[in-house]
Amino acid sequence: MALVATQTDDGGVLGVAVGRYLTDATAAAIAITCGFKPRYVKVVNLTAAGTGLAIMEWFEGMADASGIKTYDAGSSEAGVELITTLGITPSENGFTIGLDTDLNVINEQLSWIAIR
Repeated sequence: MALVATQTDDGGVLGVAVGRYLTDATAAAIAITCGFKPRYVKVVNLTAAGTGLAIMEWFEGMADASGIKTYDAGSSEAGVELITTLGITPSENGFTIGLDTDLNVINEQLSWIAIR
């Protein structure tokens, strides 16, 4: 199993963390530790082979495992929707990316930003 995870701390901007995640393991929920409970999270699948583009955003006040998902399959399947399962769940020290099949895919790179 190969796993590549990089993370950059705030770099002088308090309460902001960014990172990337890539794995060739079986798809699973991804726990990200950024050192704070985020109020906003954005995750982008940079190499979405099946969808062309997949972005998920979570804002403070949204339910756990939810998100606003934007996707474009290059066809009529493109759209924006509010999902209530398999999305983003905040925690005291980070967040978890759920098993949404457009976003969380093995061998596809995710980039993320979390803001306190």
